[in-house]
Amino acid sequence: MTLRSLPKPPALHRVVALLQPPQPTFPLACATEVFGDHGPAIPARYAFEVCTEHPGPVPTRAGYDMVVGTGLDALERADTVLVPGRQQPAGAEVSPAVVEAIRRAHGRGARIVGICAGAFVLAAAGLLDGRRAATHWAEAAELASRFPRVRVDPAVLYVDHGDVATSAGAAAGVDLCLHLVRADQGAAYAMRIARQMVMPPHREGCQLQYAELPTSGPVTASLAPLLEWLSGRLDQPVSVADMAARSRVSPRTLTRRFTEQLGISPGRWLLDRRIAATRALLEETDLPVETIARRVGLSSAVNLRRRFHEALRTTPAAYRRAFRADRAGQTRTPARRAAEQQ
Repeated sequence: MTLRSLPKPPALHRVVALLQPPQPTFPLACATEVFGDHGPAIPARYAFEVCTEHPGPVPTRAGYDMVVGTGLDALERADTVLVPGRQQPAGAEVSPAVVEAIRRAHGRGARIVGICAGAFVLAAAGLLDGRRAATHWAEAAELASRFPRVRVDPAVLYVDHGDVATSAGAAAGVDLCLHLVRADQGAAYAMRIARQMVMPPHREGCQLQYAELPTSGPVTASLAPLLEWLSGRLDQPVSVADMAARSRVSPRTLTRRFTEQLGISPGRWLLDRRIAATRALLEETDLPVETIARRVGLSSAVNLRRRFHEALRTTPAAYRRAFRADRAGQTRTPARRAAEQQ
C-alpha cells in the first residue's frame, strides 16, 4: 500500500492590531470578533494578535489596563496591520516609532487598515496622500485639516485601496473587516462569520445617516425670529424672497446673514430642516413616504427620495429599517437626540 501525505493546510493570514493608549475598546473588539478565534464552528484562517509601542499595561478608555507583551517588532511578520481606533487630544502627533513601523510594514507588502480614528495613524505615515479615506464623521474635518493631501470622504462606511483601507466610526470597522474577509477568503466564509456575530454581511447606506442632525446653533436676534417662523412652516413652499420679505431685508442681506451666522445659505438651511423632519417621521411613525413628503414641504415622494439620497446616500425605506424608533422609547435615534439638545 502506498501512503500519500496529506496536503499541508494553508498558512494562516496573520493580523496584528497595534494598540495605543488610551486604547478604545470597541474598535478592538470589532476586529477581534471578525479575525479572532471562532471555535470549532468555523475553521481558522486568521491568526490574530496585538502589539504596542511599549509592552506592558496599556490603559484603555474603559478604565482598565490590558497587558500587552509584544512590541512593534510584531508588525514585521504581519500580513495585515490593523489600527483599531485612536483616542488622543486634537492635534496630538503620532509617535515617530509607530509611523516608521507602519511604513516598514507597508513597504514589505503588508496591508494596513485603520478603523475609525486609526486613519490618523495611516495619514501620519503618508499612506493616504492623494487617496480617499474614511474616518468617524465627527473626526472628518480634523483629519482633512491636519492632512490636506488626504481626500477625506465623510459619507462612506469604508474605503479599500487594496494595500490600505480605512473605515468610518467604530461599528463600521465590522463592515470593513467583513469586507476584507470576503476579499481574502470568499463570500461564503465571510457570511459564516457574520452569522455567528448576528450581523448583516453588508449594510446599506453611508455613515451620514448615523450623524447627529444639524442644529441651528447660536444665532442673533436678526435671524432667530425667522428661523422659528420657518420651523413652523416646513409643510409650505417658502422662497428666499419670502424669507427676506419676512425679515424686511433684501435677499442679498439675508443670504449674507445666514452665511455669517450659520455658514450656509437660506435655501440650504431650509432643506436641512426638511431632511431633519423627514428623518424624525421615518424613525417614529408609519406614515407613507408620500404623506411625509407633503408634511415636510418636499411636494412628492419622488422629490423626497431624491433629496434624501443626495443628503444621506440612502433611501427613506432603508433609513426607516435601520433607525426605527423603539415604541417604548428605548432607542435614542439621531432625530430624538437632536430634539433633546434643542
